[in-house]
Amino acid sequence: MQGKNGSSHPPIQELLNIMMRLRDPEQGCPWDIKQTWQTILPHTLEEVYEVADAVDRQDATALCDELGDLLFQIVFMAQIASEQGLFDFQDVAAGISQKMIRRHPHVFGDTVYADEQTQKQAWETIKQAERDTQTLPTNPASFFAGIPAAMPALRRSQKIQQRAARVGFDWDHWQQVIPKIHEELDEVIDAVAQQESAARIEEEVGDVLMGATNMARLLGVNAENALRLSNQKFERRFLRVEALLAAEGISLEEANLEQMENAWSVAKQEEKATGGC
Repeated sequence: MQGKNGSSHPPIQELLNIMMRLRDPEQGCPWDIKQTWQTILPHTLEEVYEVADAVDRQDATALCDELGDLLFQIVFMAQIASEQGLFDFQDVAAGISQKMIRRHPHVFGDTVYADEQTQKQAWETIKQAERDTQTLPTNPASFFAGIPAAMPALRRSQKIQQRAARVGFDWDHWQQVIPKIHEELDEVIDAVAQQESAARIEEEVGDVLMGATNMARLLGVNAENALRLSNQKFERRFLRVEALLAAEGISLEEANLEQMENAWSVAKQEEKATGGC
């Protein structure tokens, strides 16, 4: 097999060879040589967000490019591990292949599930069995072990709630969460009225957000993704507000709140007219 660049190696092997060359102590790139897992991690996270952006824009060309950048980060971390005799890229690929086969006995085995809910429960059971055999870095007896502390807060909140729900600590319906959210909002209002500390107010606001993520979970909504899409919607509308005001010879700095709200309403109606939210 010959790659697009004329190499006789399959593309993935060519990438692994490039990574080894970049990390070569004598002839490699000085920047690549000095990197560690810790220094590479911010770049890896950035690439994940760039993949998400390409998906949101439904840009297949950009997505292909960004997936390549993300793959490079994985190869980079695996190369560092290989140099330390810990594991290599082949171990990473073999590990995920084995995991997917193990978690899909209905595809790669003879297991038959009655319905999607039964399959989902079996998936969680298999994952728990995997966690039980792992050596976790901190407090392995913790009920929430395996939920990364560095996970984005909204997503981690839902993961924590999902874990608690498995033992019955949960509401039966999303509507039951609404009074709890109202209660948490009242506590924010009370904390502000009582002139409590900034830390206390922050804590109460956090409780409101956790209640909202719980409601999202019960509705089957990914809170992290929902907020990301709302951020994009706000940004899109605000830029339209700026354009509408500019058409009237008014800058954002010069506009008063009433003018901006009027332009916002127009932007919102325009989106609805074109099938937006």
